[in-house]
Amino acid sequence: MMDLTQRQWLKHAVTHIFEGFEDMRWKKSGSMKIALFILFMFFFAEIAHERLYGFQFYAVYDRTFNIIPYFIKTIVLFMAWTVGNWSVCTILDGEGTMKNIFIYSAYALVPYISQMYINTILSHFLVRDEYIFMQAVEIIGTLWTAILIFSAVKSVHQYTILKTFSALFLTVVSMFIMLALLVLFMALIQQIYIFISTVYMEIVYRIRA
Repeated sequence: MMDLTQRQWLKHAVTHIFEGFEDMRWKKSGSMKIALFILFMFFFAEIAHERLYGFQFYAVYDRTFNIIPYFIKTIVLFMAWTVGNWSVCTILDGEGTMKNIFIYSAYALVPYISQMYINTILSHFLVRDEYIFMQAVEIIGTLWTAILIFSAVKSVHQYTILKTFSALFLTVVSMFIMLALLVLFMALIQQIYIFISTVYMEIVYRIRA
């Protein structure tokens, strides 16, 4: 019988790509605090990857720093994945809760996040001719995370392999729909703000006139 700490469960899930999440589900393990920490590390990894990368590999030309794009590419995208997977798998009779989807998906991101930090560091020590080593790290980290996500969805919902592929595809589709609706909503809010601002300025002008 496995009796691991929450940190050990994280290591077990990441290093045992086929049975790690199954063991976590059986033991009802997984820490929301660790999952949130991983998510924030994902956010900072994206910033580091874009802003602190070695100049010989990637040069940043913009002088201003805007945190919103990084927030959207990490936190918002991850939340869209969580909600999308939960909504789709609810229809497909999945057994996973939104909490478990959040935790398992966050755990699965560890190799991808790690390769971002590793490559950011390597970019300051390697030359362009050695870029192949950084590409290898990126490919390994990305494929590792892709396999873990597949394993996480399969385990948390107790799906077959074919049904897991279907769930992943429908989750991506639902993410695009949610993000499209979010863009439309933000555009609507912007139009409402412009209208109210215009009316306010007109009223102020009339009063002063």
